[in-house]
Amino acid sequence: MTQIRSLLLLSTCLCAPALAAAQDIAQDTAAPTSIVLDEIVLSAGLTSSAADAYGRSYTVLTAEELDRRGLTTVQDALRAVPGVAVSDGGAGATQVRIRGGEGNHTLILIDGIEAAGGADEYMLSGLETDNVDRIEVLRGPQSVFYGSNASAGVINIITDKGEPGLHYGGRVELGDGASASARVSQRSDRGGIALSLSATDDHGYDLSGDGGEKDGINRKTVGLSGDWAAADDLTVGTTLRWSRERYDYDALSFAATNADNYVVDDGTLFSDRRETQGGVWAEYAMAGGRVIHRLDLQRSDFRQSHENAPETTGKTTKLKYRLSYGLDGQPVAEARHLLNFLAERQTDESSAAPGFDRDLTAFALEYRGFLDNGLDIQAGLRRDDNEVFGDFTSWNLGLSWQVPDRPLRLHASAGRALVNPSHYELYVNDSFTAGNLNLRPETNRGVDIGIEYQLPDDRGTVDLTWFRERMDDEITYAYGAAPDGRATYVNQSGESPREGVELTGRVQATPDLLVALNYTYLDARNPDGSVETRRPRHELGLSATYAFAQGAGSTTVDFRHVSGNYDTQFWGAYPVREMDAYNVVNVSTSYDLTDNLRLTGRVVNLFDQDHSDVWGFAARGRTAYLGLSAKW
Repeated sequence: MTQIRSLLLLSTCLCAPALAAAQDIAQDTAAPTSIVLDEIVLSAGLTSSAADAYGRSYTVLTAEELDRRGLTTVQDALRAVPGVAVSDGGAGATQVRIRGGEGNHTLILIDGIEAAGGADEYMLSGLETDNVDRIEVLRGPQSVFYGSNASAGVINIITDKGEPGLHYGGRVELGDGASASARVSQRSDRGGIALSLSATDDHGYDLSGDGGEKDGINRKTVGLSGDWAAADDLTVGTTLRWSRERYDYDALSFAATNADNYVVDDGTLFSDRRETQGGVWAEYAMAGGRVIHRLDLQRSDFRQSHENAPETTGKTTKLKYRLSYGLDGQPVAEARHLLNFLAERQTDESSAAPGFDRDLTAFALEYRGFLDNGLDIQAGLRRDDNEVFGDFTSWNLGLSWQVPDRPLRLHASAGRALVNPSHYELYVNDSFTAGNLNLRPETNRGVDIGIEYQLPDDRGTVDLTWFRERMDDEITYAYGAAPDGRATYVNQSGESPREGVELTGRVQATPDLLVALNYTYLDARNPDGSVETRRPRHELGLSATYAFAQGAGSTTVDFRHVSGNYDTQFWGAYPVREMDAYNVVNVSTSYDLTDNLRLTGRVVNLFDQDHSDVWGFAARGRTAYLGLSAKW
């Protein structure tokens, strides 16, 4: 808590001059330290990378797309991403899996800071998309740049830092509850500051599907960010985010005989979550911008309790130093041959294992080359020194080649990554489960190859990617495997193979009609050949947006198909069974009442389709929302 207060105090000090500098605003000035590219994947390595030079598979969901499609939570937004499976097991238990990995194999970041503390998995629930500038999804092994838990991929939620000038606005929406948000930002050529507030009271629905009381979510979030050019060669900045959430959930019956009586309606169960992420940074340029030093201090604090019981906590503290050097004598922002060096110190704490804090020291090197023949190279190597699990070397290679004089881009990548056992898996000791101190880290090797076709007149792109991954020592929950007969966690012997295809397309069919698709085929297996659960074999998404009234209004229809999804039935002999395939249609529309006011409406699950991602848990039925947004 002392470190969080220190971050808050330091952030306030950094934001004060940023706010003062923003008073002398020049409307035609650009934000400082920005690298102007057509599209940037900021979290694609140790430094930012242009999308058309990035060799690994990625998806970027922009704020404009989130608004157009009526995607108000991060978990709903991720359902529209190829290679990503979202399993909704009730509020506070929604997991995200990338390319067949487990939920804790995907690292979720907010502005580059871990969303969960203690190196634990971050469970999605009511995480909102208000004030989100974009969501970047990086698929494949990413441990070189992000360490453990980035074995299958990374999701970086980047918030809006504001545009030049003074801007403010907000949003309200009604429909089975209410939500509201507000934001204000001011930016000049010396720096800027942005503040956002959001509150959601989602009445929810009955998770058991029995028609009982609704299981809702109440969430409040405050976000603050700022940066300030203290000198021509020195920029400092900060980001802070605080969230408080309460959600309802239902009980589970282990005497159940089928899905209908496994989840039992219970109006007394609830959980409270408190999330705090904060960071301060300083960036110093020298030698005419050929060398850039950056120092980051980051802190994540995650606290949760059930029915007012004592809180469980997870905390992560990171201190990172990065050196960027233009090998060709050019400034880092313009270098065609760039070398990055990273030194990192990380400490993880968890109430699941008091007194067993984990310290890690890591060093990484990254080379980036942008060659005249259209070939772009990104290669990285990292060495982790973990005081609990020993040393580990991860690596990554990405290639992107724009075929000369052809509308084709070839891309490929390969890498090696790891996931360390969690505090809970190692040290849990309750009446049902015993920890296993002999667990080994899970290691993942992955490769992908793809081709992107660019349509004439910049009307869109189509991309086809094949991927294959192999995980060793996958950790699983084994009933009766502890010496005293309790359940425990064990490493599976052998490789867990995952293979599949991702197809994406985005086409401006007419000046008023935009169509998009994403399709994923996935075959994910355990070492014994059995199917991995909660990894659908087929996921298809189709989207069409039609603009009307000379662009003042638009309507988007989203169709989603899921099939080949297996899950464990937690009754009887606990068999794994295939779930029913389902189709869901969502509709969103908006109309600009004035230059500053927009009327919005959306319907979730238009045809009221009964469906489920997890045995026993119902999904939300047809729900309509009406809203109003404003911006200046």
